[in-house]
Amino acid sequence: MTLAITGRTASEIADSVRGLVERGVLSPGEPLPPVRALAAKLGVNRNTAVAAYRHLAATGLVESRGRAGTVVSRPRTVAMEGFARDTVLRDVGSGNPDAHQIPSPARALQTIASRPVLYGEPVIDPALEAWAAPWLRADLAPGEMRLTITSGAADATERLLAQSLQRDDVVALEDPCFLASIHTVRIGGYRPVAVPVDEEGMTVDGLRAAIAEGARAIVYTPRAQNPTGASLTGGRAAALRDVLRDHPYLLVIEDDHFSLLSQQPYHSVIGPDHRRFAVVRSVSKFLGPDMGVAAVASDPDTAERLALRLTPGTTWVSHLLQRLAAAQLTDPEAQAQIAAAGRHYAARNARFAELLTAHGVPTTPGDGLSMWVGLPVPAREACEQLMRRGWLARPGDEFMLDAAGPSVHVRFTVHELDDPSLSRLAADVAAAVAAVQARDATRTGPVR
Repeated sequence: MTLAITGRTASEIADSVRGLVERGVLSPGEPLPPVRALAAKLGVNRNTAVAAYRHLAATGLVESRGRAGTVVSRPRTVAMEGFARDTVLRDVGSGNPDAHQIPSPARALQTIASRPVLYGEPVIDPALEAWAAPWLRADLAPGEMRLTITSGAADATERLLAQSLQRDDVVALEDPCFLASIHTVRIGGYRPVAVPVDEEGMTVDGLRAAIAEGARAIVYTPRAQNPTGASLTGGRAAALRDVLRDHPYLLVIEDDHFSLLSQQPYHSVIGPDHRRFAVVRSVSKFLGPDMGVAAVASDPDTAERLALRLTPGTTWVSHLLQRLAAAQLTDPEAQAQIAAAGRHYAARNARFAELLTAHGVPTTPGDGLSMWVGLPVPAREACEQLMRRGWLARPGDEFMLDAAGPSVHVRFTVHELDDPSLSRLAADVAAAVAAVQARDATRTGPVR
């Protein structure tokens, strides 16, 4: 099989392996030649072969098994947001908004019926444009922007990356990361590079490292980062803008998914002179995941490229959906309900953090629909113990890009729980931690 792989550069070797996999010559689970053997056969430096395998591993095509070598990856089940199916457990890891906090579309639906929209007409509904354009422009530092409407934030991110990148291009992602972003980058064949997130958001050193690795695009969250709940502080945003000042053509995609619900101030890393950017604001968190509408503000060149990406597929987002979104977003009653929903999520998360802390699990609530709870034991083991107590939570491992070991964080979505249920869950989390610690102590035995 070594002779079937060709190439003189890392990129050429990686392309050759990809071609063999796509044609079925290399099957899932099949081993690739050892690095030294491949380098010798191709007459290249060993580091070139190593770089080729790293490219392939980053895109998920192959996986390293240490001393057992490198093998072609088997299809992986990608973790996705939403309720778990076929479970009797109480799901506290769904990441869903509270259905009772979403404004009813009933009244708005009565106002949107009008003549049909035909081919060739403007793709953005005037009412939605009149509301969304000033909303986005007010928060943008660059003077010139164009508005595009897409079918949600994930759709916008996929199209933005596709209009700018090629396979194997490097995309900087937050770590831990939103599941849809991980999925979008891997499906597109791009190479994700992890940028650590701390309590102030994406780290400066992490961004510098990603740029040094050749990042051509960055996808980040300015507030209510999923899963950590972190929001950029003013100081951190300014430091990140300083880094990006020397890279004005690096595509910066800002997913401000929590926008109207967030309890934190908005700080952007997009400076006034940045040339390639897109700010994406979906309505799914406050008008419902089924709404399928996102407003995208971008520089004119990116907007034009994005429009071209929309042309071969869905030329426009349904005007019925656009009108429905506009009708609700301009309705004072719906606006008040959205504002109340933001306060509700913050209050329930704060209450759960208070209960966890009282049970010996110190927690800061953060912002967003969910909470990122740090534990003194591996997350998967704690989640197994929680399952025995009737709860289904999300271990942090599912959100990690560059894990050095098992995650010690669990993501909880608890805003639908009443006080007694929150109290029981907090007690069960503490009991799960104690059970894992007791089992580990039994395995290791007493210290002599």
